[in-house]
Amino acid sequence: MLSRYANNILNGLPANRLLAIDAFRGLTIVAMILVNNPGSWSHVYAPLLHAKWHGWTPTDLIFPFFVFIVGLSIKIAIDRQLDAGQARLPIIRHAMARMLKLVLLGWFLALFFYNFRDPSFSWIDDKLLSIRIPGVLQRLGLVYFFTVLIVLYWRTTGRIIWALLLALGYWAMLAWVPYSDGQGHQYQGLYAYGNNLASWVDHMVLGAAHVYDKKATPFVMDPEGILSTLPAIAGCLSGVLAGQFLMNNQLPLLRRITVLLLVGLSAVIVSEAWHSILPINKALWTPSFVLLSSGYACLVLGLCLWLIDHKGIKAWTAPFVVFGANAIAFYMFAAIVARLLLMFSVGEASLKGWLYTTLFQPLFGNYNGSLAFALTFLAVSYAMMHWMYKKGWFWKV
Repeated sequence: MLSRYANNILNGLPANRLLAIDAFRGLTIVAMILVNNPGSWSHVYAPLLHAKWHGWTPTDLIFPFFVFIVGLSIKIAIDRQLDAGQARLPIIRHAMARMLKLVLLGWFLALFFYNFRDPSFSWIDDKLLSIRIPGVLQRLGLVYFFTVLIVLYWRTTGRIIWALLLALGYWAMLAWVPYSDGQGHQYQGLYAYGNNLASWVDHMVLGAAHVYDKKATPFVMDPEGILSTLPAIAGCLSGVLAGQFLMNNQLPLLRRITVLLLVGLSAVIVSEAWHSILPINKALWTPSFVLLSSGYACLVLGLCLWLIDHKGIKAWTAPFVVFGANAIAFYMFAAIVARLLLMFSVGEASLKGWLYTTLFQPLFGNYNGSLAFALTFLAVSYAMMHWMYKKGWFWKV
């Protein structure tokens, strides 16, 4: 039965479809929804949480994996468009429209909440007037657009130079550009929480009310802030370059897989060595973090290619294809449902809190109950995405 289910999904894919990328995308969105929706944030296993500051956990790799996959997709899509004779200007217009849609969706999620349990809650004051301007979808939109521009106007060498300039230039700014708190204190070259150049730029440009952590001192903090978007573009370009190498059909598939794995392993080793000089930090999106996450992305992609295209083991990819085919719809659906579970209440508790303490915690305990809630949330989301897949409903922005 499971084999028939997998075949029904996989046989419907175009013959030239790169299944490994679909599987990688699906795995990544599944991981994102899983870590974003525990039953209780007080009871989460450490690998399913972000690192508190320096260092990394598997959860820290999820967002940069998406950025890397965006780069892969850009390379494939633009090659197809240019081969079909499409001019650059319409491609740029389309990229700008997609960027704006992603930004608007991100702002929609930032505003989509009302605390019905708090009589003093003011949506105008607490949400609209203090909207978080950066965010995950906002960063994806910006990274996508600027990567498209670079890919359209620069070839391999130019793309490599851009990636290096963006990553190393960002490092140079963090290390050498001085900044002040306006009270006579001068700073330079710090990587502390709330005290680094990236935080200072967000504090000065966006304002203390419009970022993720409004209470960080002396400057507010946002992990998707302005300055740290520069190395994120470099991470996207690493996906472009990986896709460029992957599409080189003059090399045997196994050799391409081997090179991808070796490059990924080398990047991880170098980034860990670099950590002693420039900390691996997801919130700051340091260049060492870009190298680490791109290295692991190459390893995961290489492993998917080895299993799927070299060994022919494909059935396991079917559910991830379903998730990946509607990645933005999946993300939006999960984010909206998660907010609704917090907005509505049962007695004095939110609906989410009630479900966790009434059903999951008594059955499985604190940590396993929290994980069971996340897995159940994922299963419900899959049912919705599978229904959309069967209907042929694919939401593209």
